[in-house]
Amino acid sequence: MTTGDLFLQQLINGLSLGSMYALLALGFTLVYGIMELINFSHFNVFMVGAMIAMLTLQWGFGLYGQDVVLTGLPLILSLGTAMLLSMVLCGGIGVSIERFLLRPLRQVKGPAAMITTIGVSYVLFNVILLTIGSDSKNFPNPLAPIAFHIGGAVLRLKEILIWVISLVLMGGLTYFVQYTKIGRAMRATAQDPEAARMMGVEVDRVVMMSFFLGSALAGACGMVFGLYYNLAKVDIGFAAGLRAFTAAVLGGIGNVPGAMLGGVLIGLIESLSGQVIGTAWSDVVIFGLLVLVLVFRPAGLLGRIAPNKS
Repeated sequence: MTTGDLFLQQLINGLSLGSMYALLALGFTLVYGIMELINFSHFNVFMVGAMIAMLTLQWGFGLYGQDVVLTGLPLILSLGTAMLLSMVLCGGIGVSIERFLLRPLRQVKGPAAMITTIGVSYVLFNVILLTIGSDSKNFPNPLAPIAFHIGGAVLRLKEILIWVISLVLMGGLTYFVQYTKIGRAMRATAQDPEAARMMGVEVDRVVMMSFFLGSALAGACGMVFGLYYNLAKVDIGFAAGLRAFTAAVLGGIGNVPGAMLGGVLIGLIESLSGQVIGTAWSDVVIFGLLVLVLVFRPAGLLGRIAPNKS
């Protein structure tokens, strides 16, 4: 494989990783943009989403047989059901966290809410650990092993599917935030929640919607992650979530386009730096970049310093 082929292959890999990080970063940025809260439970909501998708696909494979390569309607039904269940159930987890654990703390100053999300993250982690186990699980892959050769690089069907799913979800979220009534309410609340409340915006509903959407995207990302790596494990939330959080900060946390841009950049940096200097150094490059961004551009690439809402 030539240098150009290697670069193209890592570009494909980086775009796939970046798509996943962008989906996960959107959950951080939606909640922070409205509540100025870093939701650490998001790490393991993503992990729960991967487990839900895995169990759903295992059930689907049980209907058709483990050795069957699904095509046509069975494939669409299996993937669609896994995606829908992951998004709805993870969205429900996000809404429950906001409604029952964070809303009572909304008027409490200090780090109480953030510490609560850390506690919730550990609860989710241990529930999965005690029920499913700590070993790596094989993630069912119903996709046919189709690959397209571009020079010496290989583009697999599952990578195309990941790009399509990510683009559809990110495009749908952008449309929702920019052009729907609840989306406009979310933007108004992010700018000034008290002014939005006086203008008739139901702030509680907006906050709940931001948690639902962010957690639903984490659930979708969990399924995409499983399809890409063909595994699901109880500790996948930390590494992927930390990179997604870095992506959100890099792009400008609280900024939806910034989260998308940051996710793609982090994916490309991880893939290309792993090729050039080795995968062991990828984290050094990624988090070194995070430090530099925080020092020289604290608001991120597309963010801006906003007045304190309190």
